[in-house]
Parts: sequence; structure tokens; C-alpha cells
Amino acid sequence: MNTPEPEPINRERLESINIINALRRGTVPAGGLERIAVGLDIEEAVIGRQLDYVAQGGGDTKFIRGEYGSGKTFLVARALEIARSKGFVTSQVVISSQAPLHKLRGIYQQVAANLRTPEEEHALKTIIDTWLFAIEERLLSVGGIASEDAKLQDATRQEIETSLSGISEVNTALAAALRTYYQANNAGDFALAQAALGWIAAEPNIGRDFKAKAGIRGDISDDIAYVFLRGLVAIIHEAGYHGLAIAVDEMETTQGLQRSQREKGYQTLVRIIDALDRGEMPRCYFLFTGTPALYDGSRGIRSLPPLYDRISVVQDDTFKNPRQPQIILAKFDTAKLEQVALKVLDVYAKAYSEPDRERVSHRFIRAMIKKITTRFGGRIDIIPRIFLKELVDVLDKCELYEEYDPWKSYQFDARHLKGELREEEEAVMVVEF
Repeated sequence: MNTPEPEPINRERLESINIINALRRGTVPAGGLERIAVGLDIEEAVIGRQLDYVAQGGGDTKFIRGEYGSGKTFLVARALEIARSKGFVTSQVVISSQAPLHKLRGIYQQVAANLRTPEEEHALKTIIDTWLFAIEERLLSVGGIASEDAKLQDATRQEIETSLSGISEVNTALAAALRTYYQANNAGDFALAQAALGWIAAEPNIGRDFKAKAGIRGDISDDIAYVFLRGLVAIIHEAGYHGLAIAVDEMETTQGLQRSQREKGYQTLVRIIDALDRGEMPRCYFLFTGTPALYDGSRGIRSLPPLYDRISVVQDDTFKNPRQPQIILAKFDTAKLEQVALKVLDVYAKAYSEPDRERVSHRFIRAMIKKITTRFGGRIDIIPRIFLKELVDVLDKCELYEEYDPWKSYQFDARHLKGELREEEEAVMVVEF
């Protein structure tokens, strides 16, 4: 049976379809964010310059501050997109009661699990394999060793130790685990190799068999996780990337913890900031996000003066300075939402066909925004996700049905949102389900 080949889709159209699909789901697109970004030119430029500095061997951080609806999630996603375009590996961590800020092991585990390159998600194995291949290639280029020579494996194992010498001075376990991974792969013992990879990623319940063969005792603690993170960045760089950019999202959940845990979490931030400033974490970039309450509330960062002093800013409502430790985001307004909507129309044209600009005019977009905001107490900042989901639905119907007239047919019926709204959205909704 000859299966017909699917119609080829060019890169721009594929990206456009991915963007529209994400908006249909009410999520942030995985790529192409610059095509729907509005009002972030200065912030993006500042982050881009920071990344250029980190790529040269520096370390840096930025705290993003904004209320719900200010676009924190979008800016973080855009920042990581910029990082990957500049040759960085990226990762994203979400702070929660299950993965709190004061448990560095849990943070490291998320970093390792979510490593992403421009080509691949969950890229830890590929990065380590690329690093090991680079070591072998370097040894072969020196001469005197053949690719099938047993001496190559011995030399590679020694080079693993040499490459991580700075880390091994503190803790030898990472080098031991990597040597075990390398040897197991060469021997065809892929179960052992997978166990080694899992232990490096701080996965739970790695068996005693691996630890015995690697000569390792115990699991990765919070202190060891900090050392492993530095080792991971070194591996990423030697694998051919400029560094690692890490986004730490939803830090405001830390405020709900008991005092000792909150303080320990905030001390973790002090430790990271100071390590970056002292050059102890080269080629590493951190982005942290949180609401104003996280920064200024009684249970927030202000409660630990050493941390607050390090990231405090000069407030200026007219001329914001994103070069300061914090980027302060303003709430979304009608003008910005209209601009995003018009950009979405352009993306939709690339994904499917040119929208009917008479049926979906700028005037209709304004009317649509008004219809939705009236159901949310007039709050523009709450509705972008919902509005864009509704807009894509209107565009789909216009393309599918010539007789569809959104001016006559479109009504915002909130009942279909039951069970879908986020807590902040439901709190201001002027509709009873």
C-alpha cells in the first residue's frame, strides 16, 4: 500500500499554526513569540545584552515583577526563546508546595528534567552524549589513539575527571556517575546507563545497583545539588552551547510557607545572586518572577533585608529602567490588547488564509474586547488569554463559513468557561455559572 505523502508545510506556516493552536488552548506558544509581542522592546533588549555578557563567561540574573495579567509568563517564555536563539540551553522551574524554593534539590531536579535546546526538549541525555563525543573527538585529534582502541575509553574516563576537576574538589559523585554512564553505554548495559542518567538528574528511587557500581553513597542533597548545577553548566558549555538560562516561575507560593522555610528559600536566592556576582557560576543566567506582594509583602522578600537590598529598585512610573535588578511590568491595557489582536490576524493569515478584515475589523475587535471585559468587571488585565481564545474561534468560523457574520452572531457566553477559568479570572467574573 502506497501511503500518500502529506502536503509539505514551510517553516513559517508551521510556526504560525503552532502559535494559533496554542492560543486556541489558552496557552503561551512554544515559539515565534516575537510575532505577537507588544510593548516589550526595551525589556527584550536588556535581557539580550545580559545574555551576551553571560555568553562571554559572566553570570547574571533578573527579577520580573508584575500583577496577574501583566505578561510575566509571556516575557519569561520570550526571554528563553531569545536565549536559545543566542546558543543557550534553557530550563524552566515552577515553584510550588511540592517543589519549594528552599529545597534546592527539587529545583535542580526540575532544571535537569526540563533542559531544552533549539532542537530538542528534555535534552539532558543528548547534551551529555554530545559532551562525551566532543571529548572523544578531541582525544582522537591529538593522535596515537584509534576509535576502536581501548585506550580511548581509558583516556575519556580520565578526561571526564579532568573536565570536572573543579566540581570534584567539592564532590566526586558527579564525575563518578558520568564515568559509569559512559562505561555502561560502551558495554551495551543501557539499563545501568539510564540509571546513571536518572541519578544525575536527581530522580528518586534510583537502585542500589547503580550506586554500588559507581562507588556512590546516598542521593543528591540540597548542598550537592548546588555543586551539580555548576557541573551541569560546565558540561553544557563544553558540549558547544554558550551557557544555561533558567527561569524560576511562581515564586510567590513561598509566602505561604512557615517562617523558617520562607527564610531558607530567600537565603537560597541570596546564595545564587552572590555566586553569580563572585563569578562562581559562569555562563549561568537566572530569571525569577513574582507578584508585587512577593517583593514588598510582610511575608515576601522584604522580610529578609539582605535579599531585599540586593534587588531593590528606584521606582519611576514615567521612565522605567529594566536594567535595574527588577523588570517591573505594567498591567495589560486596551491599546496593547488591540495591537496583539491585529498581530494575531497576521499570524492567522500565514497559518491558514487571509482573514476577512471587514468581518473582523479593528472596530469589531474593540467591540469584542468590550463585550468580554464587561463580564470581568471591566478588567482588561484579566482577559487577554480568554479574549485571544475567543478571537481565534471567530477567525476559524469566518474562514469556514462565508455566511458567518460576527457582528450578528458573536456573543460572549461565559458558561462554556466553567471549570476552565483560573482563580484570578473567576474571582472578578460578573457571571454566575
